Amino acid sequence: MHAYLRAAAGPGALRAGPFLIRFDTHDDAPPFNYAIPDDTASPTPGEVAALVAAFRERSRMPRLEYVPQAAPGVEAALLAAGFVPEGRYPLLVCPPDEVVAASAPPDVRVRLVSGDAELWQVARVMHEAFDAPEAGEHDVARLRRILTGGGLVAAAVDDASGQVVGGGQLGRPHEGVAEVAGIAVLPTHRRRGLAGAITALLTREGARAGVGRPFLTPADDAAARVYARVGYRQVGEALHISLP
Repeated sequence: MHAYLRAAAGPGALRAGPFLIRFDTHDDAPPFNYAIPDDTASPTPGEVAALVAAFRERSRMPRLEYVPQAAPGVEAALLAAGFVPEGRYPLLVCPPDEVVAASAPPDVRVRLVSGDAELWQVARVMHEAFDAPEAGEHDVARLRRILTGGGLVAAAVDDASGQVVGGGQLGRPHEGVAEVAGIAVLPTHRRRGLAGAITALLTREGARAGVGRPFLTPADDAAARVYARVGYRQVGEALHISLP
């Protein structure tokens, strides 16, 4: 999973000592700008300072998203430099052959999508559901890159209106591993099983895309319960930590 996070940073990632940094040139939102440490890292104060400087030079908040179990020598060095944990999130996995069937309500269809019009709608739903600024072309381009890299994008489409009311993605696979992320449902359609249905579809179809080890990190207990109902179980934790 740690190797996947580093691979997902993309070819434009920046190296700063024992850290690989993913920067989004179009979006300064924290989820798109973070570092992943090497598994064997025991960073010195100077290496942490260089990491901070790389973020500051690009007007980004210094932060990391990683699995502490994979890099146990990192957190103490970050705390000593003033970093503050944003949260510790359960790391959940579900082999595709163990996913529990989850059906959408009869008036909503959950399916994989790839066309530009649907990608735009999925991007807009994700941004609205997560109270983010209005989606732009770079957000749609991000979804296109997922598809180009062998990942998947799913949409929940309301039959009556024809509009996308939910969405999610399975990242570009790396050695059979990929992250299920961006599971979003509009307020008008929540508590109807759509998040579970989207997650189950991406997990099941991920096997055809070569993903035998999908994982996700729910933001809160309510989301974790949704994913548990479709078969996900905890194997560790992910740490999000930043320098205010």
